[in-house]
Amino acid sequence: MVEVDRPRFEQMVGAALDSLPPELGTRMRNVAVVVEDRSDDPNLLGLYVGVPLTERRSDYSAALPDRITIYREAICAFSNTEDEVAEQVRRTVVHEIGHHFGIDDHRLRELGW
Repeated sequence: MVEVDRPRFEQMVGAALDSLPPELGTRMRNVAVVVEDRSDDPNLLGLYVGVPLTERRSDYSAALPDRITIYREAICAFSNTEDEVAEQVRRTVVHEIGHHFGIDDHRLRELGW
């Protein structure tokens, strides 16, 4: 386990988002990415809550943003170095964004995420 403080961790999440291909970032709609220290499940690294883009219909409007939460303590617990934390943050961010685009866990694992 390695300890990464919240400001540094948030920088890693920002860097992961900045590393996305521009065409992917511009297609994300009504989604917020936030950092929380922990969840009720200590093994949960990230969580997507919302309506995936593939399920939104013409009546989708005035909805609260979807939410991608990245859990700092869980990621730090699975990592031994700060570089491992940064890599796991990136993997988790991409995985949760995949859910925003309607990709399920099975397919994300097939794709290596």
